[in-house]
Order: sequence, then C-alpha cells, then structure tokens
Amino acid sequence: MTNVAVIGAQWGDEGKGKIVDWLSERADIVVRFQGGHNAGHTLVIDGVTYKLSLLPSGCVRPGKMSIIGPGVVVDPWHLLKEIETVAAQGVTITPQNLRVADTAALILPYHSRIDRLREDIAGTAKIGTTGRGIGPAYEDKVGRRAVRVADLSSAEDLERRLDRALVHYDALFRGLGAEPVDRDQLMHDLLAIAPKILPFAEPVGDTLDQAVRDGKRILFEGAQGVMLDVDQGTYPFVTSSSTGAGGAVVGSGLGPKAIGYVLGICKAYTTRVGSGPFPTELTDEIGETLGRVGHEFGVVTGRKRRCGWFDAVLVRRAVRRGGIDGLALTKLDVLDGFAELKVCVAYELDGVRIDALPPTASAQARCQPIFETLPGWQDTTAGARSYADLPAEAVKYIRRIEELIGCPVAVLSTSPKREDTISLKDPFAG
Repeated sequence: MTNVAVIGAQWGDEGKGKIVDWLSERADIVVRFQGGHNAGHTLVIDGVTYKLSLLPSGCVRPGKMSIIGPGVVVDPWHLLKEIETVAAQGVTITPQNLRVADTAALILPYHSRIDRLREDIAGTAKIGTTGRGIGPAYEDKVGRRAVRVADLSSAEDLERRLDRALVHYDALFRGLGAEPVDRDQLMHDLLAIAPKILPFAEPVGDTLDQAVRDGKRILFEGAQGVMLDVDQGTYPFVTSSSTGAGGAVVGSGLGPKAIGYVLGICKAYTTRVGSGPFPTELTDEIGETLGRVGHEFGVVTGRKRRCGWFDAVLVRRAVRRGGIDGLALTKLDVLDGFAELKVCVAYELDGVRIDALPPTASAQARCQPIFETLPGWQDTTAGARSYADLPAEAVKYIRRIEELIGCPVAVLSTSPKREDTISLKDPFAG
C-alpha cells in the first residue's frame, strides 16, 4: 500500500473534504500540509454536516490520527473554537488524536487587520482574500519574523519574537493611519492561550517519519487548488502557499518518496471565489443554475462562487504542474437535466488559438474559451454507486474529460454523502 496526497485541481472548493473523509477510512494518519483557516471543507456523515477549515478532515473518523503540519499557518484562537464546535457535534479532539507542528507559524490578530486594510485600500484591484491573515502570516514566515507554536512555551522567546514582528507591523499601521498593536495585551492573550495549545504541539516530522518506517498509511490533505498555487496558479490572484503535491512534502516534513499517489479533485464544472480571470465563467441563467443546484457558496466566507463550464485547459495544467496521477470528479449530479454541456478545449487570445494559459493576469483576462459541445442527460446521477448506474451520456462526458486532460478519473462523487462514491481505482494501491 502507498501514501496518498489529495490536492485540488481547480481554484479550490472542489469537494476535497468528502474525498479525504472517504479515503481516511483506510488511512492511519491524515495530514493537513498547507493553508490556514481560509480553507473550508464540508462533510456530510450520517445526516450530520461538519464544516471544517483548519482541522484535517480525518478528525471525524474515530481512531485516526490527525496532524497539522509545519506548512500550515495556525490561528490558535480559531483552532480552539473549531475543536469546541466539532465537540458539540460529538467529535472528541484531544492531543491523543490531533498533533500540531511545533514549528508551524501562528496567525495573530495583526495579520487579519493588515490583510483587511490592504484589501480595502486596493479597491477594485483587490485580490479577494478571506481577510483572515493567511497571506501576511506567510509573509512573516518567509521574512523570518513569524511567531511559531513552539515560542508559546517560553515567555522570553515569545516576547523576543513578538517585538521583532511589531517593528515591522507598527510601521505599516502608522503608514496606513491605523492604530499600532497593543503589544502588552497581545502578549497577555498569547500567554493565556499557550497552555491550551501546547499540549497538541510536537515535532510532527519525526512522528510521520516513524509512521512511514512502521508501514502506516498516510493521507496528505491539501487546501485550495493548484490554480491558486503561489507559483503555478493565476498569479497574483492566488493563495500564499504551495497547493500541489510538492507542498505536501514541504508542508509535512517528509521526503518526496513518502508520497506514492497524487489524487486531484475537481468538479464536473468550474467555480471560483474572489477576484481573478475566469475564462469559462457564465453570468447567465446557466451560471445561476449551476450555482443554485450546486449550493455554490464558500464554506468559510459564505461568498457566492462564480460558476462556469468545465475548463479542460486549466485542469490539464493542474494535472501536469500538480503531479496528479488520477482524478476524483465531484458534483457530476449538478449537471443532471442539461440538454447539452460545454467543455473548454482551448482559448482564443487576441485572435490566436492557444492551448495553455498565458502567464500574465491581463492576458488571462482576455482569453476567450473555445468550447466543444457534448450531449447532456435527463436521468439522475445523484446517489449513483456504480458505473452501471450512470447514463450513457454521463459516461461519455467523463471519458471525454479524461482524453482532454490526459489523466484517468479514479473516483466519482455523486453527492455530498460519504457512501455516494464510485471507486474506479484504489489510490492506496498506487
């Protein structure tokens, strides 16, 4: 058996939470390796809906170890709140089933403040962040001024790290006409929360290394999607971390040989939250229908998602750049009832046909989709649990997507429910 990394193959919101939960039945450990509490994962289990944003999706499975890796930025107050929320739903989270990397960078209140100020000042040029401080926290990490989980164990270290960070942030806030950080209050708040966070902290790289040696099955859970990757995505309208399989390696603390299979998740159509180019976006009745039937609202922010036809050019890029071996296709049932479906097979840019996304945001915004039309189906796919249950036209649609993106569909999801999943290949078998 092999270890599996699950990553998004579009702009996030592809349904990774359900697939990770489904796969975690056979995993021993589930590792969240990047992002922060800007990522929303919805799980529907036995009629109960769980909305997670920082906790690994495997935490709802009894007997599984969940790990938040060093590549994640952690808001300690949100982490405790999320633990309390799932506890109220009957899920017990303790240091016995959740470990947090002691080297993970913390998201502190000044990160969300500066995040929102920047977006407000940018006006129409804003990136479309969640305003939760994820980007500024990653900036601090790279700038070597981050406060990390381990710093909470020493008042002296914490004070030193905080003072270094505030030299930077107080200058920023003054320049923006905002109040400086109340350093003493923040220090007090961090020392107060430290005893609640530190029991979860450990060097998780060592834990995972031992798990590999012991033959444990590890499931790596990504957030967002490859098209939001800071290096491979539609820059600058991206997140601040590496969302592909490479991020799973760096963000967990294991070497690249630890990952045996990369499963990319994508919807049977395309959605995007926030600003940025979206070549296949539909602003007509069809787009509204996709959004309404697919319940396309952000789990974290509640923002309405932009909807459009499946973009094979983008997913093909994600497959190649993200190291994807097989695809999990979700929300096929949302396409039930359409007389015809369209798939983007190329773009037209300034009168020239191109087969790949250009590098600049301005050129991406000028890309016009070139569509191929396929027949739809009137029978329902919702709740299907075998390929034989699918309409012939739905099978043809899936096969055409495989051809266009150069990657096989390994898993089909036909509803938010855990059991409504068709497995065409076992990712753990490699």
